[in-house]
Order: sequence, then C-alpha cells, then structure tokens
Amino acid sequence: MAKYVLFDTETTGALEEDRIIQMGGMVVNSKTDIEVYDEMCSAVLPIKIEAMEVHNITPDLLEGKPACVNTRFYQKIVELNDSSNYLIAHNIKFDLSMIEKEGFENRYTLIDTLRCAKHMFPDLPYHRLQYIRYALELYKTEQEEADKLNIVIKAHDAIGDVLVMKLFLSKLVAKCMELYPDYNPMEKLADLTRTPVLIQTFKFGKYKGREIAEVAREDAGYLNWMRTNMKDLDEDMKYTLDKVLG
Repeated sequence: MAKYVLFDTETTGALEEDRIIQMGGMVVNSKTDIEVYDEMCSAVLPIKIEAMEVHNITPDLLEGKPACVNTRFYQKIVELNDSSNYLIAHNIKFDLSMIEKEGFENRYTLIDTLRCAKHMFPDLPYHRLQYIRYALELYKTEQEEADKLNIVIKAHDAIGDVLVMKLFLSKLVAKCMELYPDYNPMEKLADLTRTPVLIQTFKFGKYKGREIAEVAREDAGYLNWMRTNMKDLDEDMKYTLDKVLG
C-alpha cells in the first residue's frame, strides 16, 4: 500500500548555499494511521536575519540539535524512498533541492500542491499556501485536525504548513475526483505535477491583471526582455512566455 509523505522545510535562507534547520512531516499510512514529525537540526551555515524574520528560528534554538541526516524524519524519507510512495510539498522543487543537498536521491513519485493548485484552481489570484489557507477556508477546520494529531499551530512553522497542506491535499483529491472521475486522483495529481501550467494573466509588474497572450501581441519586446533577464521566473512562467512568444 502506498505511503504519502508530506513535508516542509525551514532553512538558513533561500540562496543556493543555504541549508535546512527544521523539517516538518507527516507519513500517511491510512486515514487513521498518521506519523507526525517536527524536528529542528543544526546547519553548517549561520541563519540569515531575513530568514529569522520569517520563521523566528534563532541560533540558540539549534544548539545541541542533530544534523539533518540524523533526524528521524530524514531517515524516514530515506527508508520509504520508492516510486510506489508519494513525496508531497508545496513548491516541491525548493524543498526537494534542500534535502538533496544532504545527499538524498529521489525515487518517490512527486506531487507539488503548488502546481496542482495552479492547474485546478486557476481563478485564485495567488496560490501561496497561506493564501489558499484562507481562500478555501481551511483555517476553519485546522484546529480540529491539529488537536487530533497533537500539533501546535504556529505561523511560518514547518509542521504548521504541513498541516495546512494536508487539508489542501484533501481538497485537491476531491477536485480531481470531480474533474477527472476516470483517473486515480493521486496518480492524476502526480501527472499534473509533471505538466507545466499555461498562465493566463500577469500577477505582477507593469502589466499586472492583463492577459499574457494579449501583451504578447502588443509588447513582445517586453516579454522577450523578461524571458532573457528575469532569472527568478518560475518554470510555469518560462513555459508560458515560450508559448506565447513561440
């Protein structure tokens, strides 16, 4: 029977050299059999002030903590590392890259709830996890779920984000069953994770709110400049620009 591993990381920062300092995870074996992990770990780099500002993890909280590879959760994801199991995160590319810095080599089937959100809830103006938490009213049931799993909810905390992700995953599964009734919902979510999203409208910049295809007809030079010079564009925006400019 497949295992579903949901996880989130907090890190020393968001640059290439940064490393994990907290991991939150759930291993879902069945609806009633859920393992919860909430662990801090030491890192070889100091925590950047900008990162502390977000997650409130300070150096003193990491004193005496094990290295990431020695945490129970890291060892669990290594133990279950097989394509028959699912590894799930919101913007999984980032969190997966972080555990890969610790030597992890992925064999899981991946589900990115961020990309699935873009596919299945295209009318939402934003797809950040905390935005989804309120837009889909997940906050109304999260305390009940937290109490069942003995989780303390805190803002910008790895296990707190995993709790929201678990609630959102249930919404995604239900949406899958509605839109794709002939498919196994988890397999379909994995398929959507592998499928780039064609973004319809700009959510930032001077053309915010405008249709991207329309802007391509009016100002292709600007879109070409974006594609060439904006190094932080995500894969979906790159895919969209290539499509409309192609």
